[in-house]
Amino acid sequence: MRLGPHLHRIGNDIVAVYLVDTPDGVTVIDAGLAGQWRDLLAELTGMGRTLSDVKGVILTHGDGDHVGFAERLRRDHGVPVYVHPGDAARAKGGPKPANGRQSMKLGATLGFAAYSLRKGGMRTAYLTETVDANDGDTLDLPGAPRIIGLPGHSEGSIAIHVPIADAVFVGDGLTTRHVLTGKTGPQPAPFTDEPERAIASLRAILPTGATWVLHGHGTPWNAGVAAAVTAVEKAARV
Repeated sequence: MRLGPHLHRIGNDIVAVYLVDTPDGVTVIDAGLAGQWRDLLAELTGMGRTLSDVKGVILTHGDGDHVGFAERLRRDHGVPVYVHPGDAARAKGGPKPANGRQSMKLGATLGFAAYSLRKGGMRTAYLTETVDANDGDTLDLPGAPRIIGLPGHSEGSIAIHVPIADAVFVGDGLTTRHVLTGKTGPQPAPFTDEPERAIASLRAILPTGATWVLHGHGTPWNAGVAAAVTAVEKAARV
């Protein structure tokens, strides 16, 4: 799906992956689920691109539904995978903190589980090598993505600002579709290690002024970063 001149999405509102397309090549933001590999190939073909145009993958954090096909790109095609050092072990299949009790509704939860199974969620190949992406770095990748620390969902969660796409990618820093309840609209994401810290961290993306706020789950948000942050903060108080 083409969202803008330099911006594409694969997947859907359950699990999404983003591609930044520039004359210098393609940067992939998050790698979804292993079975979304075919979606990646199809989108690249529709863009007039091939795997050789993919210059790097940046993971917003190391959870399995964001790691997906990253190792396949790295191992088989030599594509470097960037992740914050705080989540490198997580992206390599290491342990993660136990989260508190999660609100859920049966239909939404089963829908998320079914889609994950269908798209290879049980076949995640965790990473064996990563490249550090630290807060404040501007990576030498298409779109000149800038890293913004966004701890809370996980210790090494990051946002990625890509000015050419007028977008900031936040992973699970927020969601517009709660995968366990089906509730829509900007809100805190489930399975968050430190919920209060995650909400506070969102203020770091305000200076980007980005129109698009893009996350791993839910409808893409294009009403501006300030409105998204305000809505999440309001939802957290309910």
